Amino acid sequence: MKTFPPSELLINNDGSIFHLHLKPEFLADKVILVGDPDRVEMIASYFDEIECKVSNREFHTATGKYKGKRLTVVGTGIGTDNIDIVVNELDALANIDLETRTEKPEFRQLTFVRIGTSGAVQPELKPGTFVMSEKSIGFDGVLNFYANRDAVCDLAFEKAFTAQVEWNHQWCAPYVIDNDPELVERIGQDDMVKGVTISANGFYGPQGRELRLSLAHPSLNDKVEAFRYDRFKITNYEMEGSAIAGLSRLMGHKALTVCCIIANRRVHDAFVNYKEAIQTLVEKVLERI
Repeated sequence: MKTFPPSELLINNDGSIFHLHLKPEFLADKVILVGDPDRVEMIASYFDEIECKVSNREFHTATGKYKGKRLTVVGTGIGTDNIDIVVNELDALANIDLETRTEKPEFRQLTFVRIGTSGAVQPELKPGTFVMSEKSIGFDGVLNFYANRDAVCDLAFEKAFTAQVEWNHQWCAPYVIDNDPELVERIGQDDMVKGVTISANGFYGPQGRELRLSLAHPSLNDKVEAFRYDRFKITNYEMEGSAIAGLSRLMGHKALTVCCIIANRRVHDAFVNYKEAIQTLVEKVLERI
């Protein structure tokens, strides 16, 4: 039986997992992930009943019920490095006995749906459009640190992408991962665009934004927009979805990222007053998750 020593699995004195400060009994099977901690409160305001609210550092969590469905919503903060913490700790809460530090004999599958904001890289995607990630491309490299990443990634897509965009050998090797197809159909339906989403490991240079520092590859976004593979083209940038999809596939969980487009990088249009649009997207996910 696999065991996990204190140096590898950190547990607080109250029995909660180290970063999230959650106890196993406060985790629902269906989990909504949001980058903005304040969005946890907004989503929890829809709950008919709240079991718990827990906060530690940038990680804010609420568990409750919405129309009979038990849900957990977690504010992850920004970036796939945080996602590595969040998904591993949520999986530990579900599938490791924290008292004995042993893996549970029966696997518990979780469903993760990320609700976020995003920037479009195709000119036809106007701010306010909802995009669901049929595939995610990770610029972050997180999945490359785990065994068996090739078994869950689209290797042919990765090869085509690195060739077409002339990938810089000094960057992390990109990985391409499918989001859960059943969630794509159930949550996306006909009012969201199916897309291929890049998760960047930064907001400025890694997404082709140039302020005072020059870019190593100034034409990257032109190549990203022009990229084609089979029926796919890249639709948008965000910063968390690839690690959610990749870690979930490796662990046996289900995952999907859905985003509201708030800026179009190609036509230089932006939509900063997006609160109402995000609320509409939240309502759709709450009904369909």
